[in-house]
Amino acid sequence: MDLSNADSLAYHVPELVLAGGSIVVLLLDLFTRLKARLGEVALLVVATSVLAVGFGAGADQGYLFNRMVALDSFALFFKLLLGFAALGAIWMSTGSRELDGEHPGEYYSILLASTVGMFYMASATNLLTAYLALEFVSLTSYILAGFLRHRARGAEASLKYLIYGGVASGAMLYGFSLLYALTGTLDFIELGHRLSTVAAVPGNGAILFIAVVLSLAGIGYKIAMVPFHQWSPDVYEGAPLPITAFLAVGSKAAGMALLIRFFYPALSSPAGDGTWIALHGVGWPALMSVVAMATMTVGNLTALRQQNVKRLLAYSSIAHAGYMLMGFVVLSDAGLRAILFYTVVYYLMNLGAFAVLLLVVNQTGREDIEAFRGLAWRGGAPAAIAMLIFLFSLAGLPPFAGFIGKAYLFAAVIEQKMWLLAFVAAANSVVGLYYYARVARAMFLDQPLAGDPEIAVDLSNGLLIGMLLAGTLVFGLWWTPIVNFADRSLVFFGN
Repeated sequence: MDLSNADSLAYHVPELVLAGGSIVVLLLDLFTRLKARLGEVALLVVATSVLAVGFGAGADQGYLFNRMVALDSFALFFKLLLGFAALGAIWMSTGSRELDGEHPGEYYSILLASTVGMFYMASATNLLTAYLALEFVSLTSYILAGFLRHRARGAEASLKYLIYGGVASGAMLYGFSLLYALTGTLDFIELGHRLSTVAAVPGNGAILFIAVVLSLAGIGYKIAMVPFHQWSPDVYEGAPLPITAFLAVGSKAAGMALLIRFFYPALSSPAGDGTWIALHGVGWPALMSVVAMATMTVGNLTALRQQNVKRLLAYSSIAHAGYMLMGFVVLSDAGLRAILFYTVVYYLMNLGAFAVLLLVVNQTGREDIEAFRGLAWRGGAPAAIAMLIFLFSLAGLPPFAGFIGKAYLFAAVIEQKMWLLAFVAAANSVVGLYYYARVARAMFLDQPLAGDPEIAVDLSNGLLIGMLLAGTLVFGLWWTPIVNFADRSLVFFGN
């Protein structure tokens, strides 16, 4: 199925709902007195979009808008995940005290618009669509990161994000232009067909390698991959907490989707037995193996000395990008399945950790580890137990979902006999356990001081934490549904 622009609209309902909802929220803010209910309107918009994605699962797979975007199981998987990431961020925003009275119309409108861009990143099959989608997500993210204009560190975060993003985006665009100059096409599938011929010409291998590295700059910065990770800690710390969670989960998932969508059809080809063959003469799997090891190592080692929990989770997010890249470099369907599975469990446990942090920040006004001191004995025992489970799941301990996610990643790496990568990842998992345990120790072993406030778990945040906790526990014991869904989602164009 290869549809024209007009015919594609019938299969484009989720994006239309989000785009229309973004405009409606803004208009409601301008012309009505519903400012206090705009978060609920935004939740309804995203929920409707997620339902539309689900209802479209039975449609014939193909291309939309003259081969600019794909309608396939791979896009469906990530759109559902990104929709739930937006739901979590909006839910957290409605209960965040730091966002009270902060122009809700503009805030929710931009957040919905950013989600639209992430949907396009997950379904792009063309260099131009990929660039426009990534740039749109970046522009909206800059605004959201600095949305609290009275906060100096928020303005700093937005400016740093803009500078890093602009440089990375420019580098990626130059890399894309080199690929177009060599092949004369923007389509991912056609790129894969033509690059095999182009790479065989003497001298083209070096140009192709430069093009790949430059293209990685833009995509790698979205997933906070070393060496394009420097923006992440400052932006995570300065942004409103719900936006930090949205960037940590949604932006990373969208970037990973685009990375797979681009590299597997364009720079590798299926071998027919569940494995892939990288484009000859470029050597990107070896490069990405080094990047994966560097990403998880830098993230974990730097997290060791963090006192601010938002920064700690930022460096943790960098480390988890490195773990996901393990599945990317093994050139197998097993590795891709492991990435898809891990993005789901990462959403549950990471968003859950941010939800507990939001609860603490709302009632203490602090983000450091000392804010968690004696949390279990200050009326916050349910939140402390939930945080403990989320952190240990992030560390990869059984019987939580994070352990299963890492097990699939390690299995894919070991199957391809990439022993050095497996060893480095195992060592980093041990390091990660230490800094997660620092927060756990503060909650359960440190005694609260006289001035430490009581922590009450309100209904809204408690319900969100409870649902994320249930997913982290259930999928640590019964993970077959997600694995089956990930298997079905590997049917994407080029596979």
